Amino acid sequence: MMVGRVVAGLGTGMNTATAGVWQAETSKMRSRGKLVIIQMANCITGFSISNWLTLGFSFAPKSVAWRFPLAFQIFFTLCIYALCPFLPDSPRLLIRKGRYAEATEVLAALEGHGATPESPSVRAQFNVIKDILDREHVNTYSWWQLLSGRGPSGVLRRMILGAWMQAMNQISGINVTSYYMSYIFINSLGISTLLARILAACGSVDYLIFACLAYFVIERFGRRKVMMCSALACSICWIVIAIATGLSTKGGDSFVLGSVAVAFFFVFFASFGMGVLGVPWLYPTEINALEVRTKGASLAMATNWIMNYAVVQATLPGISNLGYKFWIIWAAICFSFIPITWLFYPETANRTLEDIDRFFETEPGILVYNNKLATQLSRPQMFIEQDEHIAQQLDKDGEQNDDEEKGLDRVTVEKV
Repeated sequence: MMVGRVVAGLGTGMNTATAGVWQAETSKMRSRGKLVIIQMANCITGFSISNWLTLGFSFAPKSVAWRFPLAFQIFFTLCIYALCPFLPDSPRLLIRKGRYAEATEVLAALEGHGATPESPSVRAQFNVIKDILDREHVNTYSWWQLLSGRGPSGVLRRMILGAWMQAMNQISGINVTSYYMSYIFINSLGISTLLARILAACGSVDYLIFACLAYFVIERFGRRKVMMCSALACSICWIVIAIATGLSTKGGDSFVLGSVAVAFFFVFFASFGMGVLGVPWLYPTEINALEVRTKGASLAMATNWIMNYAVVQATLPGISNLGYKFWIIWAAICFSFIPITWLFYPETANRTLEDIDRFFETEPGILVYNNKLATQLSRPQMFIEQDEHIAQQLDKDGEQNDDEEKGLDRVTVEKV
């Protein structure tokens, strides 16, 4: 079992460090957030399936109750193996490696609508990406140099923003509920074992539904607003749960108060699924510099799993020793996400990945709440104009090359 956990941990680490980056680098600006939300909805689908399998196989004889749910995961691994050969490399990765012809082919395929590698829109995208990469020159920097602040503009700050966003995903208390919901229902609310398992499985469906609904808000309202509203709702849920369980322990109607607590655990799943679930998985893939996006995402994922471990280790002692006060801690932590996001996190919706690099080249201050370039939801005009300038430069270069070719042709004819 322990060897299996190590192997699965390595696989999960590689998966989570690369899947989001690949999605971000192959997505169009206006669909990037939606596609990562679909990825997270798929994760929650797996979580829901695992809950229902656990419930169903709890009635199975002997070790089948736990062996089959573990073995069933192989099915999804096989699905990944079957689909991966059809996935193109990220065009940004190909440009980093100097494989320009392949990069333009992938960009054309992703552009669709009959685009070819010679299409102006494809060439413009290629030039914008290459322009940023040529200016960064990060491939000569080591991990230590990046962590000491050398590299692209704001590289260390961006890595910290991505890592802390992933930390917020975990210290919201989500895995208190997703890992220990049955335990909480049984030991804190006095619910029977079977009913607790049924409620936990139903909670996973509630979680899945609202994780899917986040698809409709992530681009419309932006990362900042979605994160702050979701965090506020999560904090309110923990406060109500703390009040309900506290009154129950002091002689209140345990059935009514237990029902209120259960209901707000469900509301918490919904609130979390609408924002604090998806934004932290999306943000590190957007905020990090092009050349070090994989390293930044890896650091963010490592932070996520370290915080996951810390929360899981703290939960059982916390429930045993603090009782209802344990939920107040999570309420305070979730509420803290609001000023943190408002003060420090620039908006990444409606920006290309190259726009974000350009923003940090302006050397913005640490506090971004009063920086319109950082907080506006619509794409800044400054970045649109920069793209147009590159496209115009491309047209001029093309006309110049045509003129040179015509001149060479004339000289050749005259010589003949």
